[in-house]
Amino acid sequence: MTTSLNAVRESRRREELKHFLRTRRERLRPEDVGLPPGARRRTPGLRREEVAMLAGIGASWYTWLEQGRDIKVSEHVLDAISRTLRLDAVERDHLYQLVGMNPPQRTADETPGTAQLTALLEGWMPSPAYVIDRCWNIVGTNRAAELVFGFREGDTNCLMAFFTNPAFRARHRYWAEIAPGLVSEFRRDAARYPDDPEFTRISDRLVEESPEFAELWSRYEITAANQGVKAIDHPRAGCLIFEHSVLEIPDRPGVRLMLHTARAGTDTRERVLELLGRDARKGRISLVEAG
Repeated sequence: MTTSLNAVRESRRREELKHFLRTRRERLRPEDVGLPPGARRRTPGLRREEVAMLAGIGASWYTWLEQGRDIKVSEHVLDAISRTLRLDAVERDHLYQLVGMNPPQRTADETPGTAQLTALLEGWMPSPAYVIDRCWNIVGTNRAAELVFGFREGDTNCLMAFFTNPAFRARHRYWAEIAPGLVSEFRRDAARYPDDPEFTRISDRLVEESPEFAELWSRYEITAANQGVKAIDHPRAGCLIFEHSVLEIPDRPGVRLMLHTARAGTDTRERVLELLGRDARKGRISLVEAG
């Protein structure tokens, strides 16, 4: 049964690859890529041999790829085809996935939406929210998240903070119960991007610095959780209870938005508002003293 399902998925993937490459090719005109228009064409867009020539690969090989045949593909060839077909970053990632490969990590210039993510974080106030990348590095936080969870200025990775930041650790009432799931989720994410050395760097460092992480990492457990409840014991605001959800960002593979909402029936929202108010007053006093 499993073999049959895998065969169906493989067939669908190859069919999707055929349609994707053909439609990307047909949307380009010869003059778009510096070729003469030539004689009247029976079909729109570039010919397969023209794509192959511009990408620097064999015409027969490209034809086989577009036909969905089972052939080996390298990153170099996929990038050449992506440039020739003028795929944007999202389309390039899709092409990699259709041939069964992990998309390369995007550069900062290829990663859209930073201003939009910042607006989302600020718009979620007064509830805590932060953004992490695929290696759990902290991309951005709002002020509520910083005050509630106790992020330090040097905290650049969410998992590192969970295991090595004493304040971050102390505030999670059920730290010991949460830790195994986080470690197994990180291992799952590492397996999704086997060519990214950042996962190894982070796990190696945590094995050295945290005996608890080292023990959990050695279990090789895999889980996934996109929602749950967090109980935070804040030194000034008291007990805060949040429902939390994890949202994927479609145009930024691996980037996730961590959203927290005060649990209904608690006074968590009021306590966070009071905490933010004290922080704002403290900031105004500091400005007056500095002036």
